[in-house]
Amino acid sequence: MTSIAFIGLGNMGGPMAANLVKAGHTVTGFDLSPASCDQAKNDGVTVASSTLDAVRDAEIVVTMLPAGKHVLSVWTDILPAVKDGTLLIDCSTIDVESARKAHEMAQERNLTSLDAPVSGGVGGAKGATLTFMAGGAKEAFDRAEPILSQMGKKVVHCGEAGAGQAAKICNNMILGISMIGVSEAFVLAEKLGLSHQALFDVASTSSGQCWSLTTYCPVPGPVPTSPANNDYKPGFAAALMLKDLKLAQEAAAASGAATPLGAEAAQLYAQFADAGHDGDDFSGIVNFIREQKK
Repeated sequence: MTSIAFIGLGNMGGPMAANLVKAGHTVTGFDLSPASCDQAKNDGVTVASSTLDAVRDAEIVVTMLPAGKHVLSVWTDILPAVKDGTLLIDCSTIDVESARKAHEMAQERNLTSLDAPVSGGVGGAKGATLTFMAGGAKEAFDRAEPILSQMGKKVVHCGEAGAGQAAKICNNMILGISMIGVSEAFVLAEKLGLSHQALFDVASTSSGQCWSLTTYCPVPGPVPTSPANNDYKPGFAAALMLKDLKLAQEAAAASGAATPLGAEAAQLYAQFADAGHDGDDFSGIVNFIREQKK
């Protein structure tokens, strides 16, 4: 049993912390949202009055926060208070530069750290089926892996500091692009008189096969568990996809990588969000594409 502090108990962090409680760990959490704190209490998390109180006796600190600026702010606050030997794990999805800065801050205190963003959405957080992409020293990864495995089904060491964030934004750029491609194909099929099921039956077993089609099909019917069959209530909101695509574009600009499809995907999701659909599941972009005129 490990004493774990968990800062950020929202839609992702709350279920992740709950799974650590189920695994037998002592979890002390903190969140600015009273509703999130109440839910965490119901899940067996001890809710602290501040971030400092949450981390004071922790062997491991996990953060799950909205953006790089929040991670750096929280780590600035808590680092003077954590015990020597504490492992810090940031599971937020943030820019690579901020992730590397967080590692530097931990190193200044002679603490080990890991950037370990996740893939799998709220369903994966609740079901402990997340994929973790970890960046940091092998020592930190080896220590963190048993804990992360209790919140997910796959934990990958991607490299040194910031590598987890790099893997996450590259993966989600693929996801955003592929969802647009699948959506365009279904819209074209509709105009050609081809049924959703017929296209799915062909593409899911041939060269068009991809996760956006077979697991998260953007039209109702072929995949009963996809958000398309639940009025596009998120799994993974369009606002979060847009955030990740913007992070990918920032990284592309900084590194000099050409990502024309990634740039176009970011523009389309920005338009989709601006049209009032930022809270819809990202697969709902099929409806936005359907409304476009050639």
